[in-house]
Amino acid sequence: MFYREAGDFKTSYVDDQQTFPIRFDRWGVRVLLLVAFLVVPFLINDYWEKSILIPFLVWSLAALGLNILTGYCGLVSLGTGGFMAVGAYASYKIMTAFPEVNIFFVILLSGGVTALVGILFGLPSLRIKGFYLAVATLAAQFFLIWLFNKAPWFYNYSASGQITVPERSVFGIVVTGPEAASWATYLFCLVFVVLFAFVARNLTRGRLGRSWMAIRDMDIAAEIIGVPPLQAKLSAFAVSSFYIGLAGALFFSVYLGAIEPTEAFNIDKSFLVLFMIIIGGLGSIFGSFVGAAFMVLLPVLFKNIMVGGFGWPTDMVQHFIFVLVGGLIMFFLIVEPHGLAQLWRVTKEKLRLWPFPH
Repeated sequence: MFYREAGDFKTSYVDDQQTFPIRFDRWGVRVLLLVAFLVVPFLINDYWEKSILIPFLVWSLAALGLNILTGYCGLVSLGTGGFMAVGAYASYKIMTAFPEVNIFFVILLSGGVTALVGILFGLPSLRIKGFYLAVATLAAQFFLIWLFNKAPWFYNYSASGQITVPERSVFGIVVTGPEAASWATYLFCLVFVVLFAFVARNLTRGRLGRSWMAIRDMDIAAEIIGVPPLQAKLSAFAVSSFYIGLAGALFFSVYLGAIEPTEAFNIDKSFLVLFMIIIGGLGSIFGSFVGAAFMVLLPVLFKNIMVGGFGWPTDMVQHFIFVLVGGLIMFFLIVEPHGLAQLWRVTKEKLRLWPFPH
Protein backbone atom coordinates (compact mmCIF):
# COMPACT_ATOMS: atom_id res chain seq x y z
CA MET A 1 0.00 0.00 0.00
CA PHE A 2 1.09 3.59 -0.66
CA TYR A 3 -0.35 5.09 2.52
CA ARG A 4 2.63 4.58 4.79
CA GLU A 5 4.85 6.57 7.14
CA ALA A 6 7.76 4.16 6.75
CA GLY A 7 10.78 5.93 5.31
CA ASP A 8 9.28 9.39 5.83
CA PHE A 9 11.77 10.59 8.43
CA LYS A 10 11.44 13.90 10.29
CA THR A 11 14.69 15.69 11.07
CA SER A 12 13.31 18.89 12.60
CA TYR A 13 10.36 20.14 14.63
CA VAL A 14 9.14 22.05 11.57
CA ASP A 15 8.91 18.80 9.59
CA ASP A 16 7.24 17.01 12.48
CA GLN A 17 4.57 19.70 12.88
CA GLN A 18 3.78 20.24 9.19
CA THR A 19 0.17 20.38 8.08
CA PHE A 20 0.29 17.05 6.23
CA PRO A 21 2.91 14.84 7.93
CA ILE A 22 2.43 11.85 5.59
CA ARG A 23 4.00 12.09 2.14
CA PHE A 24 0.95 10.57 0.43
CA ASP A 25 -1.29 13.30 1.89
CA ARG A 26 1.06 16.05 0.79
CA TRP A 27 1.21 14.82 -2.79
CA GLY A 28 -2.52 14.16 -2.84
CA VAL A 29 -3.26 17.76 -1.88
CA ARG A 30 -0.75 19.08 -4.44
CA VAL A 31 -2.27 17.05 -7.24
CA LEU A 32 -5.77 18.11 -6.23
CA LEU A 33 -4.78 21.78 -6.27
CA LEU A 34 -3.03 21.43 -9.62
CA VAL A 35 -6.15 19.87 -11.14
CA ALA A 36 -8.40 22.50 -9.57
CA PHE A 37 -6.29 25.43 -10.81
CA LEU A 38 -4.89 24.17 -14.13
CA VAL A 39 -7.36 21.59 -15.48
CA VAL A 40 -10.89 22.47 -14.33
CA PRO A 41 -10.87 26.05 -15.76
CA PHE A 42 -10.42 24.58 -19.27
CA LEU A 43 -13.31 22.12 -18.83
CA ILE A 44 -15.85 24.24 -16.96
CA ASN A 45 -19.13 25.41 -18.50
CA ASP A 46 -22.05 27.50 -17.26
CA TYR A 47 -23.88 24.51 -15.77
CA TRP A 48 -20.89 23.28 -13.80
CA GLU A 49 -20.16 26.82 -12.64
CA LYS A 50 -23.65 27.81 -11.44
CA SER A 51 -24.96 24.45 -10.26
CA ILE A 52 -21.95 22.66 -8.83
CA LEU A 53 -18.58 24.36 -8.42
CA ILE A 54 -19.41 27.89 -7.25
CA PRO A 55 -22.13 26.74 -4.77
CA PHE A 56 -19.74 24.10 -3.41
CA LEU A 57 -16.92 26.63 -2.91
CA VAL A 58 -19.13 29.29 -1.33
CA TRP A 59 -20.88 26.92 1.07
CA SER A 60 -17.56 25.28 1.96
CA LEU A 61 -16.28 28.68 3.07
CA ALA A 62 -19.44 29.29 5.12
CA ALA A 63 -19.22 25.81 6.69
CA LEU A 64 -15.56 26.46 7.50
CA GLY A 65 -16.54 29.62 9.35
CA LEU A 66 -19.31 27.99 11.36
CA ASN A 67 -17.10 25.01 12.17
CA ILE A 68 -14.54 27.35 13.73
CA LEU A 69 -17.21 28.70 16.06
CA THR A 70 -19.24 25.56 16.77
CA GLY A 71 -16.83 22.72 16.11
CA TYR A 72 -13.65 24.20 17.58
CA CYS A 73 -14.98 26.61 20.21
CA GLY A 74 -18.24 24.83 21.08
CA LEU A 75 -20.48 27.90 20.62
CA VAL A 76 -23.71 27.07 18.79
CA SER A 77 -24.88 29.63 16.24
CA LEU A 78 -28.07 29.80 14.18
CA GLY A 79 -27.33 33.19 12.66
CA THR A 80 -25.19 32.11 9.70
CA GLY A 81 -27.68 33.38 7.12
CA GLY A 82 -27.79 36.81 8.76
CA PHE A 83 -24.00 37.10 8.86
CA MET A 84 -23.82 36.08 5.20
CA ALA A 85 -26.27 38.91 4.49
CA VAL A 86 -23.94 41.32 6.30
CA GLY A 87 -21.09 40.27 4.03
CA ALA A 88 -23.26 40.61 0.93
CA TYR A 89 -24.57 44.07 1.77
CA ALA A 90 -21.16 45.25 2.94
CA SER A 91 -19.65 44.25 -0.42
CA TYR A 92 -22.48 46.03 -2.27
CA LYS A 93 -22.06 49.26 -0.30
CA ILE A 94 -18.27 49.25 -0.69
CA MET A 95 -18.49 48.57 -4.42
CA THR A 96 -21.01 51.35 -5.01
CA ALA A 97 -19.39 53.89 -2.66
CA PHE A 98 -15.78 53.20 -3.68
CA PRO A 99 -15.80 51.93 -7.27
CA GLU A 100 -12.02 52.28 -7.54
CA VAL A 101 -11.36 49.61 -4.87
CA ASN A 102 -10.29 46.26 -6.29
CA ILE A 103 -12.93 43.53 -5.92
CA PHE A 104 -10.44 41.29 -4.07
CA PHE A 105 -10.10 43.88 -1.32
CA VAL A 106 -13.85 44.51 -1.39
CA ILE A 107 -14.45 40.88 -0.42
CA LEU A 108 -11.82 41.09 2.34
CA LEU A 109 -13.31 44.32 3.72
CA SER A 110 -16.76 42.73 3.67
CA GLY A 111 -15.42 39.92 5.82
CA GLY A 112 -13.91 42.51 8.19
CA VAL A 113 -17.25 44.31 8.56
CA THR A 114 -18.96 41.00 9.26
CA ALA A 115 -16.32 40.17 11.88
CA LEU A 116 -17.16 43.40 13.74
CA VAL A 117 -20.87 42.56 13.63
CA GLY A 118 -20.06 39.03 14.80
CA ILE A 119 -18.17 40.37 17.82
CA LEU A 120 -21.16 42.54 18.71
CA PHE A 121 -23.59 39.62 18.60
CA GLY A 122 -21.03 37.36 20.26
CA LEU A 123 -21.00 39.37 23.48
CA PRO A 124 -23.89 37.32 24.98
CA SER A 125 -21.65 34.23 24.75
CA LEU A 126 -19.73 35.58 27.76
CA ARG A 127 -22.82 35.02 29.92
CA ILE A 128 -24.85 32.30 28.20
CA LYS A 129 -24.11 29.15 26.22
CA GLY A 130 -25.81 26.12 24.72
CA PHE A 131 -29.48 26.44 23.85
CA TYR A 132 -29.70 30.03 25.10
CA LEU A 133 -26.80 31.14 22.91
CA ALA A 134 -28.42 29.44 19.92
CA VAL A 135 -31.60 31.43 20.55
CA ALA A 136 -29.57 34.66 20.84
CA THR A 137 -27.89 34.06 17.49
CA LEU A 138 -31.25 33.13 16.00
CA ALA A 139 -32.51 36.54 17.11
CA ALA A 140 -29.50 38.07 15.33
CA GLN A 141 -30.56 36.25 12.16
CA PHE A 142 -34.05 37.74 12.20
CA PHE A 143 -32.87 41.20 13.28
CA LEU A 144 -30.28 41.49 10.51
CA ILE A 145 -32.69 40.39 7.78
CA TRP A 146 -35.30 42.83 9.10
CA LEU A 147 -32.71 45.64 9.15
CA PHE A 148 -31.65 45.08 5.54
CA ASN A 149 -35.29 45.06 4.48
CA LYS A 150 -36.40 48.14 6.39
CA ALA A 151 -33.39 50.48 6.06
CA PRO A 152 -33.33 51.88 2.48
CA TRP A 153 -29.72 53.04 2.87
CA PHE A 154 -28.49 49.47 2.60
CA TYR A 155 -30.01 48.99 -0.86
CA ASN A 156 -29.31 52.56 -2.00
CA TYR A 157 -32.97 53.55 -1.85
CA SER A 158 -33.93 51.22 -4.69
CA ALA A 159 -37.69 51.03 -5.27
CA SER A 160 -37.63 47.23 -5.49
CA GLY A 161 -35.40 46.72 -2.44
CA GLN A 162 -33.15 44.48 -4.54
CA ILE A 163 -29.41 44.97 -4.89
CA THR A 164 -27.47 44.14 -8.07
CA VAL A 165 -23.73 43.64 -8.27
CA PRO A 166 -21.73 46.13 -10.38
CA GLU A 167 -19.27 44.78 -12.91
CA ARG A 168 -15.77 44.44 -11.51
CA SER A 169 -12.57 42.91 -12.86
CA VAL A 170 -9.22 41.52 -11.64
CA PHE A 171 -6.18 42.11 -13.90
CA GLY A 172 -8.58 43.13 -16.66
CA ILE A 173 -10.66 39.94 -16.36
CA VAL A 174 -14.32 40.46 -15.43
CA VAL A 175 -15.30 38.39 -12.36
CA THR A 176 -18.67 39.92 -11.39
CA GLY A 177 -21.72 40.83 -13.43
CA PRO A 178 -23.41 39.11 -16.37
CA GLU A 179 -20.31 39.41 -18.60
CA ALA A 180 -18.09 37.36 -16.27
CA ALA A 181 -16.71 34.14 -17.75
CA SER A 182 -17.35 30.84 -15.96
CA TRP A 183 -13.66 30.03 -15.53
CA ALA A 184 -12.93 33.50 -14.13
CA THR A 185 -15.60 33.37 -11.41
CA TYR A 186 -14.57 29.83 -10.52
CA LEU A 187 -10.89 30.74 -10.11
CA PHE A 188 -11.77 33.87 -8.16
CA CYS A 189 -13.76 31.85 -5.61
CA LEU A 190 -11.20 29.05 -5.57
CA VAL A 191 -8.39 31.41 -4.60
CA PHE A 192 -10.35 32.61 -1.56
CA VAL A 193 -11.34 29.10 -0.47
CA VAL A 194 -7.84 27.62 -0.79
CA LEU A 195 -6.16 30.61 0.87
CA PHE A 196 -8.48 30.77 3.86
CA ALA A 197 -8.72 27.01 4.28
CA PHE A 198 -4.93 27.06 4.71
CA VAL A 199 -5.24 29.95 7.18
CA ALA A 200 -7.96 28.13 9.14
CA ARG A 201 -5.89 24.96 9.26
CA ASN A 202 -2.96 26.82 10.79
CA LEU A 203 -5.14 28.88 13.14
CA THR A 204 -6.77 25.80 14.62
CA ARG A 205 -3.38 24.13 15.16
CA GLY A 206 -1.87 27.17 16.87
CA ARG A 207 -2.26 28.90 20.22
CA LEU A 208 -5.58 30.50 19.32
CA GLY A 209 -7.07 27.23 18.12
CA ARG A 210 -5.96 25.43 21.26
CA SER A 211 -7.61 28.10 23.41
CA TRP A 212 -10.85 27.61 21.44
CA MET A 213 -10.73 23.86 22.01
CA ALA A 214 -10.00 24.34 25.71
CA ILE A 215 -13.11 26.53 26.02
CA ARG A 216 -15.11 23.94 24.07
CA ASP A 217 -14.04 21.02 26.26
CA MET A 218 -14.50 22.75 29.63
CA ASP A 219 -14.61 26.52 29.88
CA ILE A 220 -14.19 26.71 33.66
CA ALA A 221 -11.09 24.51 33.64
CA ALA A 222 -9.72 26.47 30.68
CA GLU A 223 -10.09 29.73 32.62
CA ILE A 224 -8.36 28.21 35.64
CA ILE A 225 -5.30 27.20 33.60
CA GLY A 226 -5.02 30.69 32.08
CA VAL A 227 -7.17 30.72 28.93
CA PRO A 228 -9.06 34.07 28.89
CA PRO A 229 -12.69 33.26 27.96
CA LEU A 230 -13.39 36.82 26.75
CA GLN A 231 -10.56 36.73 24.22
CA ALA A 232 -11.18 33.13 23.14
CA LYS A 233 -14.94 33.43 22.58
CA LEU A 234 -14.91 36.83 20.91
CA SER A 235 -11.98 35.84 18.68
CA ALA A 236 -13.92 32.72 17.65
CA PHE A 237 -16.95 34.86 16.79
CA ALA A 238 -14.75 37.33 14.90
CA VAL A 239 -12.89 34.73 12.81
CA SER A 240 -16.05 32.71 12.18
CA SER A 241 -18.00 35.79 11.11
CA PHE A 242 -15.12 36.88 8.88
CA TYR A 243 -15.26 33.60 6.98
CA ILE A 244 -19.06 33.67 6.77
CA GLY A 245 -18.92 37.28 5.57
CA LEU A 246 -16.51 36.27 2.81
CA ALA A 247 -18.94 33.52 1.81
CA GLY A 248 -21.86 35.97 1.80
CA ALA A 249 -19.96 38.49 -0.32
CA LEU A 250 -18.99 35.81 -2.85
CA PHE A 251 -22.52 34.38 -2.79
CA PHE A 252 -23.91 37.77 -3.79
CA SER A 253 -21.23 39.21 -6.06
CA VAL A 254 -20.05 36.11 -7.94
CA TYR A 255 -22.85 33.54 -7.70
CA LEU A 256 -26.25 35.27 -7.63
CA GLY A 257 -25.50 38.78 -8.85
CA ALA A 258 -28.77 40.16 -7.44
CA ILE A 259 -30.47 39.40 -4.12
CA GLU A 260 -33.26 40.18 -1.71
CA PRO A 261 -32.34 39.34 1.90
CA THR A 262 -35.59 37.57 2.80
CA GLU A 263 -35.11 35.08 -0.03
CA ALA A 264 -31.33 34.76 -0.30
CA PHE A 265 -30.39 34.65 3.41
CA ASN A 266 -33.38 33.25 5.27
CA ILE A 267 -33.25 30.88 8.22
CA ASP A 268 -33.03 27.89 5.88
CA LYS A 269 -29.48 28.92 4.98
CA SER A 270 -28.46 28.93 8.64
CA PHE A 271 -29.75 25.40 9.12
CA LEU A 272 -28.18 24.29 5.83
CA VAL A 273 -24.69 25.31 6.98
CA LEU A 274 -25.31 23.76 10.42
CA PHE A 275 -26.24 20.44 8.76
CA MET A 276 -23.07 20.64 6.67
CA ILE A 277 -20.79 20.70 9.68
CA ILE A 278 -22.83 18.06 11.53
CA ILE A 279 -22.63 15.63 8.62
CA GLY A 280 -19.06 16.52 7.68
CA GLY A 281 -17.73 16.51 11.23
CA LEU A 282 -17.48 19.09 13.98
CA GLY A 283 -13.99 20.38 14.65
CA SER A 284 -12.61 19.33 11.25
CA ILE A 285 -11.45 21.45 8.32
CA PHE A 286 -11.80 18.47 6.01
CA GLY A 287 -15.28 17.81 7.42
CA SER A 288 -16.43 21.28 6.38
CA PHE A 289 -15.66 20.50 2.74
CA VAL A 290 -17.14 17.00 2.90
CA GLY A 291 -20.33 18.28 4.52
CA ALA A 292 -20.67 21.04 1.92
CA ALA A 293 -20.18 18.51 -0.87
CA PHE A 294 -22.78 16.24 0.68
CA MET A 295 -25.44 18.95 1.06
CA VAL A 296 -24.74 20.72 -2.26
CA LEU A 297 -23.78 17.95 -4.67
CA LEU A 298 -26.06 15.13 -3.52
CA PRO A 299 -29.30 16.96 -4.45
CA VAL A 300 -27.82 17.84 -7.87
CA LEU A 301 -26.93 14.19 -8.42
CA PHE A 302 -30.40 12.95 -7.51
CA LYS A 303 -32.07 15.59 -9.70
CA ASN A 304 -29.97 14.54 -12.68
CA ILE A 305 -30.72 10.85 -12.12
CA MET A 306 -34.42 11.06 -11.27
CA VAL A 307 -35.52 13.98 -13.43
CA GLY A 308 -33.14 13.53 -16.34
CA GLY A 309 -32.84 9.74 -16.22
CA PHE A 310 -36.22 8.48 -14.99
CA GLY A 311 -38.40 11.46 -15.88
CA TRP A 312 -39.81 12.02 -12.38
CA PRO A 313 -41.64 15.30 -11.71
CA THR A 314 -39.34 17.98 -10.29
CA ASP A 315 -41.51 18.66 -7.22
CA MET A 316 -41.62 14.96 -6.33
CA VAL A 317 -37.84 14.71 -6.59
CA GLN A 318 -37.45 17.80 -4.38
CA HIS A 319 -39.61 16.25 -1.65
CA PHE A 320 -37.73 12.96 -1.98
CA ILE A 321 -34.41 14.78 -1.52
CA PHE A 322 -35.73 16.47 1.65
CA VAL A 323 -36.74 13.10 3.09
CA LEU A 324 -33.48 11.42 2.06
CA VAL A 325 -31.20 14.15 3.40
CA GLY A 326 -33.17 14.32 6.67
CA GLY A 327 -32.89 10.56 7.06
CA LEU A 328 -29.16 10.63 6.39
CA ILE A 329 -28.67 13.39 8.97
CA MET A 330 -30.43 11.24 11.61
CA PHE A 331 -28.39 8.22 10.50
CA PHE A 332 -25.09 10.03 10.95
CA LEU A 333 -26.14 11.47 14.30
CA ILE A 334 -26.89 7.96 15.55
CA VAL A 335 -24.21 5.85 13.85
CA GLU A 336 -21.31 8.32 13.63
CA PRO A 337 -21.88 11.53 15.61
CA HIS A 338 -18.45 12.82 14.58
CA GLY A 339 -19.45 12.86 10.91
CA LEU A 340 -17.82 11.78 7.68
CA ALA A 341 -14.47 13.20 8.75
CA GLN A 342 -14.26 10.61 11.53
CA LEU A 343 -14.97 7.81 9.05
CA TRP A 344 -12.10 9.11 6.92
CA ARG A 345 -9.78 9.27 9.96
CA VAL A 346 -10.61 5.66 10.88
CA THR A 347 -10.06 4.56 7.28
CA LYS A 348 -6.64 6.23 7.19
CA GLU A 349 -5.62 4.56 10.45
CA LYS A 350 -6.57 1.15 9.05
CA LEU A 351 -4.67 1.84 5.82
CA ARG A 352 -1.55 2.83 7.77
CA LEU A 353 -1.55 -0.53 9.63
CA TRP A 354 -2.85 -2.82 6.87
CA PRO A 355 -2.52 -5.81 6.58
CA PHE A 356 -1.84 -6.11 10.31
CA PRO A 357 -4.78 -6.30 12.75
CA HIS A 358 -6.07 -3.08 14.26
